[in-house]
Formats: sequence, C-alpha cells, structure tokens
Amino acid sequence: MKLEIITPEASLFKGEATSVTLPGLDGMFQVLNNHAPIISSLKSGEVIFELSGNEADAEMSNLLVRSGSKIHASIKGGVAELNNNRLIILAE
Repeated sequence: MKLEIITPEASLFKGEATSVTLPGLDGMFQVLNNHAPIISSLKSGEVIFELSGNEADAEMSNLLVRSGSKIHASIKGGVAELNNNRLIILAE
C-alpha cells in the first residue's frame, strides 16, 4: 500500500509499506494491503510500519527510527484515512 505520513512541519514518509500499526483512540490497530476503507482519529503514540522492499523509492525523514525491519514514528495525535490501498496519516 502507498503510505504518506504528513505533519504541519514536514512530510515524514512517502513510499510503499506492507503493514502499518496505528495508535487509535480505542487502542492500537493494524492495516494491511487491500484493507477495507477506514478513517480513524489517532492519539499520542507510535506509528509502526514495514517497508515493502522498495526502500530506494521511499522518501524518509530523519525523525523516523529504524528497529530491525520496522520503522517507528512518534506522533501526538492526528487522523488516518485508508482508501484504495493508499494510507494518508495527518499527524501532529
């Protein structure tokens, strides 16, 4: 799926991911390729995602932290929208 993580200051990530774990208001949840459309509010926490293997094509901020095959981004809240295998996260 195409993933974009955008803050008011900068674009943190733009590229392909195979799975994304998000801090929803009711708890952590995960979206995978071909997930049903969803819009969710996000609380403070970490967005954790795995790249699909096209790392050379990804645009990544130096604010992201790599832990093995996963990448972590700390957020203070926001909104996530997934539609047609494109996940956009508008984060604080």
